Amino acid sequence: MKRALLLPLLGVLAACGAEVVQSTPVPAPQSKQATATTSAAATVPAAPQPAKDGACPYLATTYVAEANGQRVPKVKLSTDEPHPACFFYANATEIQLSVRVYVGDERVAKLIVNEAAPDGSQPASSPAGWTGGYVSNDTGVVYAVSKGTAAVVVTSNQKQSIKARRIADEAIKGLKL
Repeated sequence: MKRALLLPLLGVLAACGAEVVQSTPVPAPQSKQATATTSAAATVPAAPQPAKDGACPYLATTYVAEANGQRVPKVKLSTDEPHPACFFYANATEIQLSVRVYVGDERVAKLIVNEAAPDGSQPASSPAGWTGGYVSNDTGVVYAVSKGTAAVVVTSNQKQSIKARRIADEAIKGLKL
């Protein structure tokens, strides 16, 4: 009796299976935007250069002098928009500290940080949610972090990374990133 019930059921299942096999799935269309995005290589913009005198719009000169431990007689800005790089001088010609800001493509932000603090550098994770690295050498320290589409790179003639980290934190607060 069990066989009699199973045979018709198997016939129905076989018929359904044959229909499934005969139907051809339609391939999902590829997104042109995804293809264009993955094929375009991210490139790092040229390093900013000091171009004009002025006050840093996101970092107070008095804060930099205190945090970096040197008097700041002059500040210059790059021509980058909307966030110029700020260059704080120790004297008429020597830059004691610079802050580079990038906001745009997330891949470029990460490349800027990786260029400034390459593999083998110490890990950096301040402020909270930002990641990158720092490198200390005979000429000073570089502290570079990114979060999403933004990157901040602080270069100081001081060797203590804590000074560069504090300045990066303050710049990020001033930029409201």
